[in-house]
Amino acid sequence: MARKLADVAEHLGVSQATVSRALNGKPGISDATRAAVLTALDVLGYERPAKLRGETARLVGVVLPDMQNPIYASFAEAVAGALAKRGITAVLCPRTVDGVNEADFVELLIEQQVSGVLFASGLYQYATASKGHYALLRARSLPTVLINAAVPGFDVPSVCTDEEHAVGQAYSHLTHLGHRRIGAVLGPREHMPSARKLAAYRALGGSPELVAHAGFTIEEGHSGALPLIAAGATGVICGNDVLAMGAVRAARKLGREVPREVSVVGFDDSGLMAYTDPPLTTVRQPIVAMAHAAVDLLLRQIDAEVVPTDAMLFEPELVVRASTAPAPR
Repeated sequence: MARKLADVAEHLGVSQATVSRALNGKPGISDATRAAVLTALDVLGYERPAKLRGETARLVGVVLPDMQNPIYASFAEAVAGALAKRGITAVLCPRTVDGVNEADFVELLIEQQVSGVLFASGLYQYATASKGHYALLRARSLPTVLINAAVPGFDVPSVCTDEEHAVGQAYSHLTHLGHRRIGAVLGPREHMPSARKLAAYRALGGSPELVAHAGFTIEEGHSGALPLIAAGATGVICGNDVLAMGAVRAARKLGREVPREVSVVGFDDSGLMAYTDPPLTTVRQPIVAMAHAAVDLLLRQIDAEVVPTDAMLFEPELVVRASTAPAPR
Protein backbone atom coordinates (compact mmCIF):
# COMPACT_ATOMS: atom_id res chain seq x y z
CA MET A 1 0.00 0.00 0.00
CA ALA A 2 2.85 2.38 0.87
CA ARG A 3 4.43 1.75 -2.54
CA LYS A 4 1.11 2.50 -4.25
CA LEU A 5 0.69 5.77 -2.36
CA ALA A 6 4.26 6.80 -3.15
CA ASP A 7 3.96 6.01 -6.87
CA VAL A 8 0.64 7.84 -7.27
CA ALA A 9 1.91 10.83 -5.29
CA GLU A 10 5.05 11.04 -7.44
CA HIS A 11 3.00 10.68 -10.65
CA LEU A 12 0.71 13.57 -9.67
CA GLY A 13 3.24 15.73 -7.84
CA VAL A 14 1.25 15.75 -4.59
CA SER A 15 1.84 14.38 -1.10
CA GLN A 16 1.15 10.81 -0.07
CA ALA A 17 -1.22 12.20 2.55
CA THR A 18 -3.29 13.82 -0.21
CA VAL A 19 -3.47 10.54 -2.10
CA SER A 20 -4.48 8.65 1.06
CA ARG A 21 -7.23 11.16 1.90
CA ALA A 22 -8.56 11.00 -1.65
CA LEU A 23 -8.72 7.20 -1.61
CA ASN A 24 -10.36 7.08 1.81
CA GLY A 25 -13.01 9.71 1.13
CA LYS A 26 -11.70 12.16 3.71
CA PRO A 27 -12.85 15.79 3.67
CA GLY A 28 -10.73 18.60 2.27
CA ILE A 29 -10.05 16.93 -1.11
CA SER A 30 -11.57 18.45 -4.25
CA ASP A 31 -13.47 16.34 -6.78
CA ALA A 32 -10.80 17.16 -9.37
CA THR A 33 -7.98 15.89 -7.14
CA ARG A 34 -9.90 12.75 -6.27
CA ALA A 35 -10.58 12.06 -9.97
CA ALA A 36 -6.89 12.64 -10.76
CA VAL A 37 -5.87 10.10 -8.11
CA LEU A 38 -8.25 7.49 -9.53
CA THR A 39 -6.96 8.10 -13.04
CA ALA A 40 -3.37 7.78 -11.82
CA LEU A 41 -4.20 4.38 -10.31
CA ASP A 42 -5.53 3.25 -13.68
CA VAL A 43 -2.57 4.62 -15.62
CA LEU A 44 -0.02 3.05 -13.26
CA GLY A 45 -1.77 -0.31 -13.33
CA TYR A 46 -2.90 -0.41 -9.70
CA GLU A 47 -6.25 -1.90 -8.74
CA ARG A 48 -8.73 0.57 -7.30
CA PRO A 49 -9.98 0.13 -3.75
CA ALA A 50 -13.07 -2.11 -3.72
CA LYS A 51 -15.40 0.71 -2.75
CA LEU A 52 -14.27 2.74 -5.78
CA ARG A 53 -14.29 0.06 -8.47
CA GLY A 54 -17.80 0.92 -9.59
CA GLU A 55 -16.72 4.37 -10.67
CA THR A 56 -15.70 5.04 -14.25
CA ALA A 57 -12.04 5.79 -14.89
CA ARG A 58 -11.06 9.04 -16.54
CA LEU A 59 -9.64 7.01 -19.39
CA VAL A 60 -10.82 6.70 -22.98
CA GLY A 61 -9.84 3.81 -25.22
CA VAL A 62 -8.66 4.79 -28.71
CA VAL A 63 -8.75 1.68 -30.93
CA LEU A 64 -6.70 1.88 -34.13
CA PRO A 65 -6.04 -0.51 -37.05
CA ASP A 66 -2.27 -0.05 -36.64
CA MET A 67 0.39 2.58 -36.04
CA GLN A 68 2.37 1.95 -39.24
CA ASN A 69 0.13 4.02 -41.49
CA PRO A 70 1.01 7.64 -40.57
CA ILE A 71 -2.63 8.71 -40.79
CA TYR A 72 -3.54 6.66 -37.71
CA ALA A 73 -0.65 8.12 -35.75
CA SER A 74 -1.97 11.57 -36.70
CA PHE A 75 -5.47 10.66 -35.51
CA ALA A 76 -4.06 9.27 -32.25
CA GLU A 77 -2.04 12.41 -31.59
CA ALA A 78 -4.97 14.73 -32.26
CA VAL A 79 -7.42 12.69 -30.17
CA ALA A 80 -5.01 12.25 -27.25
CA GLY A 81 -4.28 15.98 -27.21
CA ALA A 82 -7.97 16.93 -27.25
CA LEU A 83 -8.72 14.49 -24.42
CA ALA A 84 -5.78 15.66 -22.32
CA LYS A 85 -7.09 19.22 -22.43
CA ARG A 86 -10.23 17.89 -20.74
CA GLY A 87 -8.32 15.99 -18.07
CA ILE A 88 -8.80 12.56 -19.66
CA THR A 89 -6.07 10.10 -20.60
CA ALA A 90 -6.14 8.27 -23.95
CA VAL A 91 -5.35 4.55 -23.89
CA LEU A 92 -4.03 3.67 -27.36
CA CYS A 93 -5.04 0.22 -28.59
CA PRO A 94 -3.53 -0.59 -32.02
CA ARG A 95 -4.45 -3.99 -33.45
CA THR A 96 -1.41 -6.23 -33.87
CA VAL A 97 -0.41 -9.07 -36.14
CA ASP A 98 0.17 -11.42 -33.21
CA GLY A 99 -3.47 -11.75 -32.22
CA VAL A 100 -4.44 -8.68 -30.19
CA ASN A 101 -7.65 -7.73 -31.97
CA GLU A 102 -10.47 -5.27 -31.47
CA ALA A 103 -12.61 -7.67 -29.44
CA ASP A 104 -9.68 -8.32 -27.08
CA PHE A 105 -9.13 -4.61 -26.60
CA VAL A 106 -12.84 -3.95 -25.97
CA GLU A 107 -12.90 -6.58 -23.20
CA LEU A 108 -9.75 -5.10 -21.67
CA LEU A 109 -11.13 -1.55 -21.79
CA ILE A 110 -14.39 -2.63 -20.16
CA GLU A 111 -12.42 -4.34 -17.39
CA GLN A 112 -10.51 -1.10 -16.85
CA GLN A 113 -13.84 0.74 -16.55
CA VAL A 114 -12.99 3.36 -19.13
CA SER A 115 -15.30 6.29 -19.65
CA GLY A 116 -15.73 5.62 -23.35
CA VAL A 117 -14.22 4.20 -26.52
CA LEU A 118 -13.29 5.89 -29.78
CA PHE A 119 -12.59 3.80 -32.89
CA ALA A 120 -10.60 5.02 -35.89
CA SER A 121 -11.34 2.99 -39.03
CA GLY A 122 -12.25 -0.22 -37.22
CA LEU A 123 -13.71 -3.54 -38.26
CA TYR A 124 -17.18 -1.97 -38.38
CA GLN A 125 -16.14 -0.75 -41.84
CA TYR A 126 -16.07 -4.29 -43.21
CA ALA A 127 -19.40 -5.81 -44.20
CA THR A 128 -18.29 -9.38 -43.39
CA ALA A 129 -16.48 -8.70 -40.08
CA SER A 130 -17.75 -9.95 -36.73
CA LYS A 131 -19.33 -7.10 -34.78
CA GLY A 132 -20.21 -8.80 -31.50
CA HIS A 133 -17.89 -6.58 -29.46
CA TYR A 134 -19.74 -3.48 -30.68
CA ALA A 135 -23.00 -5.00 -29.46
CA LEU A 136 -21.32 -5.51 -26.08
CA LEU A 137 -20.49 -1.80 -25.91
CA ARG A 138 -24.08 -0.90 -26.76
CA ALA A 139 -25.45 -3.35 -24.19
CA ARG A 140 -23.34 -1.67 -21.51
CA SER A 141 -24.32 1.82 -22.74
CA LEU A 142 -20.63 2.71 -22.89
CA PRO A 143 -20.14 5.98 -24.80
CA THR A 144 -18.71 5.21 -28.25
CA VAL A 145 -17.76 7.22 -31.34
CA LEU A 146 -16.62 5.92 -34.73
CA ILE A 147 -14.28 7.78 -37.08
CA ASN A 148 -14.91 7.22 -40.79
CA ALA A 149 -17.78 4.84 -40.26
CA ALA A 150 -21.30 5.80 -41.36
CA VAL A 151 -22.33 2.15 -41.23
CA PRO A 152 -26.08 1.64 -41.80
CA GLY A 153 -27.90 0.04 -38.88
CA PHE A 154 -25.15 0.79 -36.35
CA ASP A 155 -26.63 3.64 -34.33
CA VAL A 156 -23.49 5.17 -32.86
CA PRO A 157 -22.28 8.77 -33.38
CA SER A 158 -19.69 8.99 -36.15
CA VAL A 159 -17.35 11.51 -37.72
CA CYS A 160 -16.56 10.93 -41.40
CA THR A 161 -14.78 12.36 -44.38
CA ASP A 162 -17.12 12.90 -47.34
CA GLU A 163 -15.93 10.03 -49.58
CA GLU A 164 -18.02 11.10 -52.56
CA HIS A 165 -16.64 14.63 -52.48
CA ALA A 166 -13.08 13.30 -52.12
CA VAL A 167 -13.37 11.16 -55.26
CA GLY A 168 -15.05 14.02 -57.08
CA GLN A 169 -12.14 16.34 -56.33
CA ALA A 170 -9.56 13.79 -57.50
CA TYR A 171 -11.48 12.85 -60.65
CA SER A 172 -12.15 16.47 -61.58
CA HIS A 173 -8.48 17.34 -61.09
CA LEU A 174 -7.39 14.57 -63.46
CA THR A 175 -9.99 15.34 -66.13
CA HIS A 176 -9.00 19.03 -66.08
CA LEU A 177 -5.46 17.86 -66.79
CA GLY A 178 -6.77 16.06 -69.88
CA HIS A 179 -6.84 12.48 -68.56
CA ARG A 180 -9.59 10.32 -70.03
CA ARG A 181 -8.57 6.82 -68.93
CA ILE A 182 -8.68 7.16 -65.17
CA GLY A 183 -8.32 4.08 -62.99
CA ALA A 184 -8.99 3.48 -59.29
CA VAL A 185 -7.10 1.34 -56.78
CA LEU A 186 -9.38 0.94 -53.77
CA GLY A 187 -9.57 -1.12 -50.60
CA PRO A 188 -11.20 -4.57 -50.34
CA ARG A 189 -14.67 -5.08 -51.81
CA GLU A 190 -16.22 -5.58 -48.36
CA HIS A 191 -14.67 -2.32 -47.06
CA MET A 192 -17.64 0.05 -47.01
CA PRO A 193 -15.75 3.38 -47.36
CA SER A 194 -14.08 1.88 -50.45
CA ALA A 195 -17.51 0.84 -51.75
CA ARG A 196 -18.65 4.45 -51.38
CA LYS A 197 -15.56 5.66 -53.24
CA LEU A 198 -16.28 3.12 -56.00
CA ALA A 199 -19.88 4.30 -56.32
CA ALA A 200 -18.69 7.91 -56.66
CA TYR A 201 -16.07 6.89 -59.24
CA ARG A 202 -18.66 5.02 -61.31
CA ALA A 203 -21.13 7.94 -61.10
CA LEU A 204 -18.47 10.22 -62.57
CA GLY A 205 -18.00 7.91 -65.56
CA GLY A 206 -15.14 5.76 -64.32
CA SER A 207 -14.65 2.49 -66.14
CA PRO A 208 -15.31 -0.79 -64.25
CA GLU A 209 -12.46 -2.30 -66.25
CA LEU A 210 -10.00 0.12 -64.63
CA VAL A 211 -10.78 -0.71 -60.98
CA ALA A 212 -8.64 -2.83 -58.67
CA HIS A 213 -9.37 -3.83 -55.06
CA ALA A 214 -6.42 -4.31 -52.72
CA GLY A 215 -5.37 -4.53 -49.10
CA PHE A 216 -4.03 -1.29 -47.68
CA THR A 217 -0.33 -1.95 -48.26
CA ILE A 218 2.27 -0.61 -50.69
CA GLU A 219 2.72 -4.10 -52.11
CA GLU A 220 -0.98 -4.55 -52.85
CA GLY A 221 -1.21 -1.04 -54.26
CA HIS A 222 1.63 -1.98 -56.58
CA SER A 223 0.01 -5.22 -57.74
CA GLY A 224 -3.41 -3.57 -58.08
CA ALA A 225 -2.16 -0.67 -60.19
CA LEU A 226 0.00 -2.75 -62.56
CA PRO A 227 -2.83 -4.08 -64.78
CA LEU A 228 -4.61 -0.71 -64.83
CA ILE A 229 -1.55 1.15 -66.07
CA ALA A 230 -0.73 -1.66 -68.50
CA ALA A 231 -4.29 -1.31 -69.86
CA GLY A 232 -3.71 2.36 -70.63
CA ALA A 233 -4.75 4.27 -67.51
CA THR A 234 -2.91 7.58 -67.46
CA GLY A 235 -4.40 8.67 -64.16
CA VAL A 236 -4.91 6.57 -61.01
CA ILE A 237 -7.03 7.50 -57.98
CA CYS A 238 -6.09 5.56 -54.85
CA GLY A 239 -8.02 4.72 -51.69
CA ASN A 240 -5.24 5.98 -49.44
CA ASP A 241 -1.69 7.31 -49.61
CA VAL A 242 -0.13 3.90 -49.01
CA LEU A 243 -1.88 2.47 -52.07
CA ALA A 244 -0.79 5.55 -54.03
CA MET A 245 2.87 4.90 -53.22
CA GLY A 246 2.38 1.38 -54.53
CA ALA A 247 0.83 2.79 -57.71
CA VAL A 248 3.88 5.01 -58.26
CA ARG A 249 6.08 1.91 -57.98
CA ALA A 250 3.87 0.08 -60.48
CA ALA A 251 4.18 2.86 -63.03
CA ARG A 252 7.95 2.83 -62.72
CA LYS A 253 8.10 -0.95 -63.03
CA LEU A 254 6.30 -0.62 -66.36
CA GLY A 255 8.79 2.02 -67.48
CA ARG A 256 6.33 4.93 -67.13
CA GLU A 257 7.38 8.24 -65.61
CA VAL A 258 5.30 9.82 -62.84
CA PRO A 259 3.81 12.30 -63.54
CA ARG A 260 4.83 12.78 -67.21
CA GLU A 261 3.15 9.57 -68.36
CA VAL A 262 1.04 8.50 -65.36
CA SER A 263 -0.54 10.73 -62.72
CA VAL A 264 -1.33 9.38 -59.24
CA VAL A 265 -3.68 10.80 -56.58
CA GLY A 266 -3.79 9.54 -52.99
CA PHE A 267 -6.20 10.01 -50.10
CA ASP A 268 -5.45 11.08 -46.47
CA ASP A 269 -2.43 13.42 -46.82
CA SER A 270 -0.55 11.67 -44.05
CA GLY A 271 2.55 13.38 -42.70
CA LEU A 272 5.27 12.39 -45.15
CA MET A 273 3.42 12.78 -48.45
CA ALA A 274 5.02 16.14 -49.20
CA TYR A 275 8.43 14.42 -49.12
CA THR A 276 7.86 11.32 -51.27
CA ASP A 277 9.35 10.97 -54.75
CA PRO A 278 7.53 12.66 -56.34
CA PRO A 279 5.63 14.59 -53.64
CA LEU A 280 2.14 13.13 -53.70
CA THR A 281 -0.99 14.88 -54.91
CA THR A 282 -3.66 13.70 -52.47
CA VAL A 283 -7.03 14.48 -50.93
CA ARG A 284 -6.49 15.65 -47.36
CA GLN A 285 -8.67 14.50 -44.50
CA PRO A 286 -9.17 17.31 -41.92
CA ILE A 287 -7.67 15.18 -39.14
CA VAL A 288 -7.56 17.73 -36.33
CA ALA A 289 -11.10 19.00 -36.89
CA MET A 290 -12.45 15.45 -37.09
CA ALA A 291 -10.59 14.35 -33.96
CA HIS A 292 -11.89 17.31 -31.96
CA ALA A 293 -15.45 16.67 -33.15
CA ALA A 294 -15.17 12.97 -32.21
CA VAL A 295 -13.88 13.83 -28.73
CA ASP A 296 -16.68 16.37 -28.26
CA LEU A 297 -19.32 13.77 -29.22
CA LEU A 298 -17.78 11.26 -26.81
CA LEU A 299 -17.56 13.68 -23.87
CA ARG A 300 -21.15 14.79 -24.39
CA GLN A 301 -22.22 11.15 -24.10
CA ILE A 302 -20.11 10.75 -20.97
CA ASP A 303 -21.96 13.78 -19.56
CA ALA A 304 -25.24 11.93 -20.28
CA GLU A 305 -26.27 14.16 -23.17
CA VAL A 306 -28.24 12.75 -26.09
CA VAL A 307 -26.20 13.17 -29.26
CA PRO A 308 -27.26 12.58 -32.89
CA THR A 309 -26.24 9.32 -34.52
CA ASP A 310 -26.25 10.73 -38.05
CA ALA A 311 -22.77 10.83 -39.56
CA MET A 312 -21.04 14.20 -39.16
CA LEU A 313 -19.46 14.76 -42.59
CA PHE A 314 -16.27 16.76 -43.09
CA GLU A 315 -15.20 18.14 -46.44
CA PRO A 316 -11.77 17.02 -47.64
CA GLU A 317 -9.30 19.21 -49.54
CA LEU A 318 -7.36 18.43 -52.71
CA VAL A 319 -3.65 19.10 -52.20
CA VAL A 320 -1.86 19.33 -55.56
CA ARG A 321 1.79 18.35 -55.60
CA ALA A 322 4.11 16.80 -58.16
CA SER A 323 2.56 13.36 -58.79
CA THR A 324 0.01 14.75 -61.26
CA ALA A 325 0.53 16.53 -64.58
CA PRO A 326 -1.24 17.03 -67.93
CA ALA A 327 -2.10 13.79 -69.71
CA PRO A 328 0.49 12.55 -72.21
CA ARG A 329 -0.26 13.33 -75.86
